[in-house]
Amino acid sequence: MALYLVLIQIEVRNTSFNPFTAKLKMYNTFMKKSRFLLIFLVALAIVAMILGLWRPLERRLHPTSNPKSSEAPQVSILVSGLEVPWALSFLPDRDLLVTERKGRVLLIDLQSGKPVIKVIAKINEVASVAESGLSGIAVHPHFQQNHWIYLYYTYRRNGRYVNKVVRYELMNNQLTNPKIILDNILAARTHDGGRIKFGPDGYLYITTGDAQVAKAAQNPKSLAGKILRIKDDGSIPADNPFPGSPVYSYGHRNSQGIAWDKAGNLWSTEHGSDAHDEINLIKPGKNYGWPIVRGNEKRSDMESPILQSGEATWAPAGAAIIGEKLYFAGLRGEALYVFNIKTHDLHKYFEGEFGRLRAVVVGPDGLLYVTTSNRDGRGLPRPDEILVINPKKL
Repeated sequence: MALYLVLIQIEVRNTSFNPFTAKLKMYNTFMKKSRFLLIFLVALAIVAMILGLWRPLERRLHPTSNPKSSEAPQVSILVSGLEVPWALSFLPDRDLLVTERKGRVLLIDLQSGKPVIKVIAKINEVASVAESGLSGIAVHPHFQQNHWIYLYYTYRRNGRYVNKVVRYELMNNQLTNPKIILDNILAARTHDGGRIKFGPDGYLYITTGDAQVAKAAQNPKSLAGKILRIKDDGSIPADNPFPGSPVYSYGHRNSQGIAWDKAGNLWSTEHGSDAHDEINLIKPGKNYGWPIVRGNEKRSDMESPILQSGEATWAPAGAAIIGEKLYFAGLRGEALYVFNIKTHDLHKYFEGEFGRLRAVVVGPDGLLYVTTSNRDGRGLPRPDEILVINPKKL
């Protein structure tokens, strides 16, 4: 009997709870769950970045700009599958012209209900490298009489990059009879400006970048880092601020958007150096400071921006004005910004939804037409599109 009890005791001890073994099992279970949780969180972060839900800190608007979040309005896609569309301009018959950075000019026929894309030119001498290439397009105010279309693009001459403005005739859905209107604009792989528009005075305005030569923006003999103003044949208006020169304003780093308000005032968007992007009210003959001052830095002989982004980066591009609202596209900001030129309130829409935004124009129907720029080597590659936005819902 005693032996039996001893055997039972030994059996119980052999099957009793072992603290070390239990802890080891708990540790293994914890590590398995931790690895699963880590994999899940990494996958979730990747999906969030792809969907544009994660936003780096530097992409937030600087507090000095006081942006206000707004409910996204109605938006539709006009066309998709473009290749880095850069600029838009409407013809009098309501068809839409589009430039692509690599050198194509497209006409989007909007007459038949469903948009039809036609290639009306391929500019073979375009040098499309980094930010350079075919950029601006403008329709002459008297297009119905002369059929003139203007292009701004980069090309190579004697081993150097140069920008120029060329006038064409649009006949039978083809650009013909090219004529150089303005040449010898300093160019580079980046900082090429490129926006061209006819102003309410009938003259052609041209934005140029500093072409990576910052001091050129302050050089009155250089066409780089300026806003230029010329007649439709390339000659100089008699009332330009500097006699015999196309320079209208200077001290610009890389202005890519211009628009006029109902009072005839000229506004521009300008890229800062990694931050301090600007909205400027342009006055003839004035110095806008680059590279001497930037952002809120002030000098009595230089103009300060009406709005600047602080340490954030919008990379503001195309601009359009309806009433008292300036609409401008954000490349790095990946949003459409709406700035009230009277109250200086700033709102942003579609942040991250469509990627990088570049051109903004007002169509004959009063709607905003906006291009994406998602295949330009920056940001997350996505299809390039033309968006149609109802500004009344912004």
